[in-house]
Amino acid sequence: MLIDHLAQAEAHVALGLEHIEKQRRLISQLMSHGTNTADARALLEQLEEIQALHEADRDRIRRELDAHTD
Repeated sequence: MLIDHLAQAEAHVALGLEHIEKQRRLISQLMSHGTNTADARALLEQLEEIQALHEADRDRIRRELDAHTD
């Protein structure tokens, strides 16, 4: 069961990284066109906060698995 949870957490981390990179590219494009990036930057900040939660969850599951295998 924990292995399934870890797989799901790993998928969330990977997808989150993709979203963050996409948002960074969008901000770069907006900047190159002289467009206001405030909303895009706010969304990026939220994505990064969510990413930190996903990574913490993944790390917690890894610790639980390690505790069960020791």
